[in-house]
Amino acid sequence: MSVSMFAGPAARTSTEAGRSGAEKAARRSSSRRRGRLLTAAVAVCLLAGGAGQATAAEPTPADILRSGAQQGVADGYPGVIGMVRKGDSAQYVQAGVGDLSTKAPADPKAQFRIGSNTKAFISTVLLQLEGEHRLSLDDTVARWLPGAVAANGYDGAKVTIRQLLNHTSGLPDYLGALQVSTPYYLNTNPREAMAPQSLVDIGLARSAPKTEPGEKFGYSNTNYVLAGMVIKAVTGSDPATEVQRRIIEPLGLRDTSFPTEDPALYGNYLHGYVLRVLLIGDGTVSNVQVTGSAGAMVSTLDDLATFSRALLTGKLLPPAQLAELKTTVPVNAEGTAGYGLGIQHVKLPCGKWAWGHNGAVLGYFSEWLTSEDGSEQALHTNNEYHMLAGTKGQADTGKGMTDAFCAL
Repeated sequence: MSVSMFAGPAARTSTEAGRSGAEKAARRSSSRRRGRLLTAAVAVCLLAGGAGQATAAEPTPADILRSGAQQGVADGYPGVIGMVRKGDSAQYVQAGVGDLSTKAPADPKAQFRIGSNTKAFISTVLLQLEGEHRLSLDDTVARWLPGAVAANGYDGAKVTIRQLLNHTSGLPDYLGALQVSTPYYLNTNPREAMAPQSLVDIGLARSAPKTEPGEKFGYSNTNYVLAGMVIKAVTGSDPATEVQRRIIEPLGLRDTSFPTEDPALYGNYLHGYVLRVLLIGDGTVSNVQVTGSAGAMVSTLDDLATFSRALLTGKLLPPAQLAELKTTVPVNAEGTAGYGLGIQHVKLPCGKWAWGHNGAVLGYFSEWLTSEDGSEQALHTNNEYHMLAGTKGQADTGKGMTDAFCAL
């Protein structure tokens, strides 16, 4: 708005002619001041109006993941950590504490027990061995482990390595046996020796066969204990040694390990907690021999993301074995989930498909999602697990991870 427009024709009357030059100059100066004040006032009004009409920024994937982590702590978790990565750009979130005794904040760089995420490492080793022509996934269990599956109606000559890895063997889960799950949950003896074959025997004794091998999906930790035994039979080395040599060292996973006897954690780690009769106990030191090649590994968010990206993009497997890894069997009737070899393919509520897995062991629950090309990733970990799935905390933090992945 200009000064001349503000003055207008009314300012130029016949009386103005008789005024002195000084009066006219004073009047013009006053008019200019009023004009400048009005211009400033209009500018303030425009700025105020623009601010009032501004909309709130959309939450970022990290914001969404953080909200899920905070809800997990509100649900009762001591701490939750998470990570989202798009390309090479990663963001980390945390809520709560990693140690209840010191109240130290949960550190997104800390180590934790990854549970059944170990299975992807085991399947990778077996696929590599197949690529080296040292075995075939269609070999029977009996070929490499004579007599290991030969009780209660089960026959290792009818079960293939592939059926172990995609959970279609029909073998019962040893972790469902009270003689294993009760002392593990109570954490009565973290150093108790649990030989792999003894775990398999406990599993087979649970029930007679209910399905034929290859007939349907049925998740069982017994499958991966046997898979680890096959690795040793073929290579002469423990599965932990082969995972170290073939995966951990080549990928530079400095914070990933595969303990086989020592139940303790070292360095920077989250304490793991267990809810027992409304009381929280520390379950950080727990028996790794109970889970073995089915779930004993330790890692971090960064290392898990690096591993899953390398796995899905062919850095660890030849093309033929990568195709086998991603060949799935149905998990549900809706067709929204399929299980490959140690990894799962899921359709998310937003319509995106992702590869992933979860891991649940005493004190820890973790999950990861990775896109087909490895460019989009979301992961999270909770430091409380009391051997029950489907809790509100798991649902809320899992939703946060899924929604964050969808927003990438």
